[in-house]
Parts: sequence; C-alpha cells; structure tokens
Amino acid sequence: MSEPLLPTDPASIGGHRLLARLGAGGMGVVYLGRTEAGALAAVKVIQAEYAHEPDFRARFRREVETARRVTSPWAVPVTGADPDADEPWLATAFVPGPSLEEAVARHGPLPTRSVRVLGRMLAAALREVHAAGLVHRDVKPANVLLAVDGPRLIDFGIARATDETAITSADMVVGTPGFLSPEQAEARGAAVGPASDIFSLGCLLAYAASGRPPFGTGTADALLYRTVHDEPDLSGIDAEEDMEDTGGVELLTLLRLCLAKDPADRPTAEQIGTVLLVEDSVPEGGQIDWLPEDIVRIIADRSAEMLALPDIEPTVAEAPEVRETPEDAQPASPGRRRLLLASGAAVLMAAGGTAAWAVLRDEDKGPSASGARRWAIGVQADLSGTRRTAGQGQERGARLAVEQFNSRKDKPFELTLKTSDDGGSAERAPAAAKKLIQDEDVLAVLGPSNDETAQAVLGTYDEALLPLLSVTVGGLILTSKEYRSFLQCRASDPILSMALAVRLAGQKGARLPGLLQDRTAQTYSWDSAQSTTLMLRSHGLPPYPRVIPADTEDVEPVVTDMLRAGIDSFVYSGYAPGAARVARALATAGFDGPRLAPQAVLDPEFLKRAGEAAEGWLISSSFVDPSAVPAAKAFTTAFRKRYDATPGYYAAEAYDTVNLVLQELLKATKGKRPPGRKELVGLLRKSRYKGVTKEFTFRPTDGQFTGWGVSLHRVEGGRFRYVGEAASRV
Repeated sequence: MSEPLLPTDPASIGGHRLLARLGAGGMGVVYLGRTEAGALAAVKVIQAEYAHEPDFRARFRREVETARRVTSPWAVPVTGADPDADEPWLATAFVPGPSLEEAVARHGPLPTRSVRVLGRMLAAALREVHAAGLVHRDVKPANVLLAVDGPRLIDFGIARATDETAITSADMVVGTPGFLSPEQAEARGAAVGPASDIFSLGCLLAYAASGRPPFGTGTADALLYRTVHDEPDLSGIDAEEDMEDTGGVELLTLLRLCLAKDPADRPTAEQIGTVLLVEDSVPEGGQIDWLPEDIVRIIADRSAEMLALPDIEPTVAEAPEVRETPEDAQPASPGRRRLLLASGAAVLMAAGGTAAWAVLRDEDKGPSASGARRWAIGVQADLSGTRRTAGQGQERGARLAVEQFNSRKDKPFELTLKTSDDGGSAERAPAAAKKLIQDEDVLAVLGPSNDETAQAVLGTYDEALLPLLSVTVGGLILTSKEYRSFLQCRASDPILSMALAVRLAGQKGARLPGLLQDRTAQTYSWDSAQSTTLMLRSHGLPPYPRVIPADTEDVEPVVTDMLRAGIDSFVYSGYAPGAARVARALATAGFDGPRLAPQAVLDPEFLKRAGEAAEGWLISSSFVDPSAVPAAKAFTTAFRKRYDATPGYYAAEAYDTVNLVLQELLKATKGKRPPGRKELVGLLRKSRYKGVTKEFTFRPTDGQFTGWGVSLHRVEGGRFRYVGEAASRV
C-alpha cells in the first residue's frame, strides 16, 4: 500500500513529480514518481543526514553504478540517479506486478512451463550481470517482479564485482538463507562467483515449482547448515512427459544441475538459456503467454490503478516554519487520496538493499514540559517470566538513575520511570511496546530483555521513531537490518566469542583448540562458533570443529573424538544445559586444559547441572560484576542502600544507559522543551558516555555499539567470579 505525501516531502526529485510514498526505512524514503513524459518510477531518496557520511555515500554511489551496468530486458533498469546531490536519489522503472514470492504465497506454485520460461529469462538476466563482471548475490523470489511480458530481476544493493573485496568482509555471510549457495553459507569470500547466482536461481525455480524453499524453513543457522550438507527437497516437482516436443532438459534435471554443491558442476547462465532450456520458450516480439490467469489479473488490476492516479498538490522540501497558534486550532490535513497500489514488491525493488523498508509515521513531536507533566523513560522487560531476574535488575538500575537525577537540587526538569512487562514473550512484546509508544511523555525506552522480544518489536519502535536502547540483546540477526531507532548498548554475541579466541591465541603453547557447536542453541551457536573460528584462524590457530544435533544427550562420543584428535583447549558454543553435559564428559576424561564458553553459559543452571565439573571454566559476557569494579563502587553502595540487595546482572548497565539518555537530554533541552523522538535518536547515536561499566559509543548510521565492553568470569568455588575486562587483541 502507498501512503500520502507528508507536508515536508518535496514536490519533485530529479524531474520526477512525486505522487505518493511507497515506503520508508532508516536511510531514506521511496516515492512513486512520474516523469514529464508520464512514465512511472520508484524513486529512492537518501536522507541528508546520512548523505554526509562519506562511507554511506560511497556505498550508494556503488549501488547506482552497479545497477547501471546491467542492461538486460529482464532486469529493472535505472532511469535516473544523482548520487552527489545533497539528498542522493536513484530512480528505477516502476513495475506494478507482484513479486514471485507474493504470487506463489497467494496462488500456489507456477505451472511447469511457467517455471521453465521464468528460468530462461532470469538466466538471460544473470548472463548480462555476469558479463558485466558482477555477481548479484541475492537472487530470491522477493527480488523478482512479475510482468505480463516477463520477470524483472531487482535489487543490486549487495551485488559486487567478481574481483572486488572491499564492499563486505570476506568472512561475512551475505544474502538470504534458504536461497544462497554453499559457498555463501560458509562465507568463502572470493569463492562466491557467478556459479553462486546459479545455485540461488535453482533454489528460486524450485520454490516457484513447489511452493516451498528446497532447503526448508526455520532459523538462519538451520538453513545454512542444510544448504551445505543436505540434498534439496525437490519432491512434488513434475517432469515433462514428452521432452521431444519441447527440447532441452526436463525441469528436475535442470534443478539438480543448478543445485550441485560444487560450483564447478553447475551450468553457466549462458548454458541454461541456450542449451538446457527450450529455445522457443520466449518468442520473438509480442506478449508472452507464460503466467496463470489469476496472476495476470493481479498485474492488470494494478496497472489500471496507475491510470487513475490523482493530481497532487505541490509540497515543499523545507520544514514548515513553526508559528504560534491558538490552542483550539486544528492542524491542516494533507487532503490526499490514498493510492490502492498494494505493491510491496515495488518497495523492495526500489530499496536497492537487503533491509526491508518500514512504514513511516509522522515524527512524534514529544511532550510538553509545562505544568505538572513529567518527562519519562520507559523500561520494557521480562519482569514476571523465566528471565525476570535480569529484567528486574535492569528496572532497578534504571530506577536508581532516575531517582538520583530527581534528587538533584539543580535539576532543570523531573523525570519518571514507566515500566511495561512483556514476560519475556515475543507474543506479549508488541502490546508492551505499544503501551510505551502511545505514552507521549516517554522519550526513550530501555529494553527488551532478549533477542526474541526485540525482533518482535523493533519494527514497531521504528515506526514511532522512539529511541530503544538495549543492554541485553546481542544476536547477529539484529544487525542484518538498519533500524532507525535502535541502539545496541553492548557488544554483540559474535564479539563475545571473538574475545574467547583472543584469549586462547594469547596463551603460550596453544596448538589445537577444539570447538563444539551445539545445534540446540540454533542461531546463537552458529554465530558463536563462526566468530570463534574466524578469529582463531586469523591468529594461525584453526580449530578442530565438531557439530552435534539439537537435543543431543550423550556427548561422550564427540568429546572422546575431539580428545583423540589431540585438542589442548576446548570452546563450547551453545546453552548452559549442554555446556554442563560437556563439562561432565571432559571431567570424566580427565581433561583440565582451558575450557571456554560464551555468555549464554553464564547461568546458574550451568553450575547446578555441572557441579564440580564446572570449576575452571572461563566465560565471556557483555556485563560486569559491579561489586568487583572500582569505578562502580558508588553505584553498588547506592544500590544496596536502596534495595537491600547486591546488584544483579545488567543492573549497572541499565543505570549507565539511563544516565547516557539524561546526558543528551540535558545538552539538548537546558530545561526547556525536550527534543522530538527522532531528534533524540540522532543525538544518542552520536553520543559518547563514560559510565561505571564501560564507555558507550555507537555507529551513527545504525546505532550499533562500537565500544568494547567484554568481561570474563571464571567458575571458582561453585560460583561465577568476575575476572575483569577481556583483552581485545593478543
């Protein structure tokens, strides 16, 4: 669905009369535009604040250049761009049809002939991509738009030249799990070439023919593992009965060729289009009768809606001047009719990147500080569920910071703390977030408590542009999108695992570390194991890796195998219960070398289940024990006085985070009107704050934590003892 233009939206961009908003994301807005000649375009405009970032502008310029190099009729063309403008923009031809993903989800698998035609035309598009020296790297159903004259390949935001390595780290998994190649799943860097796109094309065609991805669904970790190790599920895909009449190979044969694990065994895009698929699948000239009638009807309906676009009143790019108005005056409505485009596919096409564009609402102007009204900071946390101890610790630390601020005689305003309990549940999290978002007094929110609840509400907070600062969530999946209002106030889970590898690499005599990935922990264990492996390899210590299936109870065989291989240290990637089983197995075998694990093992459950076998284990974390940190002595004393208890996990980090928000509020308001929510996001992301636990700094473009803040804890005497800050380098 499109949205009306806002009063502050420009009337035109680069010769395009803007008609509506197609969507908005953290970096800019995508508009539906019309040229003077009447052609429709999706116009992506980058916000000026990000355009001032040299690296971001360079990435956008690269995206424009990459898209322009592809000239296939089956790839959406760039119709205009100005990457050097104050607000850089990129225009592409507007396609009113649905994406392949939407079409299959709504109407089921395509007929075999439709899939064959789709394959030949997309192969032709990839042939041009590869001929231009590029690799698309994200061929998936959402990146293919359907039109009556054929499909259109879109989104070159992460495409790269075959000889280019500077765009992304060679060790980073780039693409969409379930539709990427084994070499992408294993982050083989330079090995990701044109053949990788062919594997992704095979996944896409299997999806189109069967209605499901060939490697199933589930977590990213599970999909990546199946892509590398399992055979694709091609059941239910029919082979043509009479190949003599059609020529080429049957669809199942084509899919098996494209989905070969070895890149060298896959056909090229040229071979698919000229040898493997029938020559006359795409007739010369005229319309192509290749889609089912129900999908053709969708395309026709959406095309007709384009002919009924209303005239749009001019708007200006500058923000309107703020004037005093009577209290009973009502704001003027834009008075524009909504366009019923229902074209989420077009939004994806125009975005030019892997991040989805969130729907943008008017910026919250923030509450007034007049009268008895207080400004507020919210806390969304698990205050009653299984992780309530950590949630309650955050609430207490935040409340202490607020109370200390309000006790100051020179305070320019008063602050209150408002809580919203989500029970640690992804189902309850949206309602808890809505409660705080709808409260106009709330300027920023601390939380949520875990990755699952964070994923459930990050988009909601983005729509409201309400700053969300979390001291607990750290999953790598949270960095896969550029959120507009999120600030991650801790080192990510992969960084915590890298710190373990640095610790091992710094020990004299280290020779062969063992690394066990417990798939019970799904994505968490994958992130942890991959990060540890990459860092160990970079220090010349490639580990001896083993993976155990989820819910494995008997770990003795795999532990025995690792000890026979001669490992002299051991790293476990998974949750506390599995770590306890491994600890007991290692103790039984008499292994007393270094044993390390990431933060999820820093759980009383590990001590309870492992018993004496837990002694000596070293565990990394994103939080400190404030009672053992000299800089936090005053906080610890005040906390004990206030709550008659020792600060728990995350209490000190929450205390620091609230004081970080207060620092920016004091600088921005000077006791007058608080900044709007969007403005406060920008201030926080550019801030630097030295707290009692660590120094807080962020990446301005996406709010990711750029500090260090990794701690180590060792099990001694049946409890976790804080060791100190982990080294960041050998």
